[in-house]
Amino acid sequence: MTVPTPDTPGAGDPDQGPNQPAFDQNAAHQQTPKLRKVRGFPLPAQGPDGKQQVFLGIADAQQISPKMIATSPAFQAVLPLMDGSRSIDQIVSEVGRGLSRPMMEHLIAQLDDAALIEGPTFDAMLEKVRADFDASETLPPASTAQLADALVMQEFGQEATDEQKAQHAPAKLGAAMDQWVDAALKDADNPSLDALPKAIVAPHIDYPRGWMNYGAIWGRLRVVDRPDRVVVLGTNHFGQATGVCGCDKGYQTPLGTCPVATDLVEALRRHLGNSDAEILFRDRYDHENEHSIELQVPWIQHVFGTDDAGSHVPVFGALIHDPTVNNGASYDGAGLGLDRFVAGMRAAIEELGGRTLVVSSADLSHVGPAFGDQQNVAAQDEQGNQFRQQVAQTDQEMLKVIVERRPDDLVSSMAWQQNPTRWCSIGNLVATMKIVEPESVELLNYAAAVDQQGATMVSSAALVMR
Repeated sequence: MTVPTPDTPGAGDPDQGPNQPAFDQNAAHQQTPKLRKVRGFPLPAQGPDGKQQVFLGIADAQQISPKMIATSPAFQAVLPLMDGSRSIDQIVSEVGRGLSRPMMEHLIAQLDDAALIEGPTFDAMLEKVRADFDASETLPPASTAQLADALVMQEFGQEATDEQKAQHAPAKLGAAMDQWVDAALKDADNPSLDALPKAIVAPHIDYPRGWMNYGAIWGRLRVVDRPDRVVVLGTNHFGQATGVCGCDKGYQTPLGTCPVATDLVEALRRHLGNSDAEILFRDRYDHENEHSIELQVPWIQHVFGTDDAGSHVPVFGALIHDPTVNNGASYDGAGLGLDRFVAGMRAAIEELGGRTLVVSSADLSHVGPAFGDQQNVAAQDEQGNQFRQQVAQTDQEMLKVIVERRPDDLVSSMAWQQNPTRWCSIGNLVATMKIVEPESVELLNYAAAVDQQGATMVSSAALVMR
């Protein structure tokens, strides 16, 4: 990959190279560019001189656009100024440091081509994404399919065909899940629950890093009564919703399809009322690329199996915002607040009767250099050990609040501390406790996963609410 930089002669020339997007002098959205929510990351690539360099990668933080661009790290100073209120010349003037209009025009053309700024390109892409979403009754698999394919390729090699993947993926994934359960519960004093609980807490980190806690909770449900429906409450990692975001679709994985819990959706709509129900499902597209719901579905399918008609348990998924930001209300006042959703969901479950299992799909702390910390979390020195112990201590203190069934205290404590270790699922943990109002909460297991480079440590837990 050859990437022009601000120091490259002609880097701002819109006609540079046959595949370079061209700047449009007549496009108003390019003249006053408004950058969408993006994420930046270091990107090793080949520079104009043929040598390997580290560039700035820019991609869609909301995962609507699959495209990304690579540019000079010097442009980090430019991006915050692209807020739609400044012209190109104003940005060039404010930044200085050798930045020129041709350089800006080239960057803007690239960003627009990748749908990373507001404008017709992004509007068209968003319209297609939403049309594709609404055209199907189920959400297709994403991360679960990638894992299942990888398991197949372990046996058949990298050249495994699509037919081999489709044929062998279900068995491979199911066998892996059984192995994780066996390993997680091999020394457990209580390897199974006696009855279906009101709710459980399971991680949403990827299976290879979180298998111990997935197995610790889902494995204990293998002999309980099959629920009539499952409500999965996840975390909105990438979406646009400012409050609770529901999905009126089923979920597909390599193990099959869980249909949407239609009876629950209809009851929830009645209890919320037309206006709040419309708000709940308005940003349903946020579920398109959200893994925190999908990762629970194979476990639902594997543990509970199918009924006599061959159908998996119906599922309803909702993404819960962070209640520490605005005390449970939506971030901007225009989304569905936590308390309103909890009241509607509790009433809907009570109306329907039967057996409803609520799943809090929750990860806890996110620490390490990848999240802005200076400490290498894999370091085996005193400083590294102390850092990890402090994170674990914070986790245990907050988990104690959950075990003691004090959801409001969890919100207030995290807000007061400013969520020091970046728990990402406070919303769905609190919503789960408030919906089911458990008589007891038991912590079954706690674990943290550290990558080999020491850039990340993500913790999670397995809990049961009766």
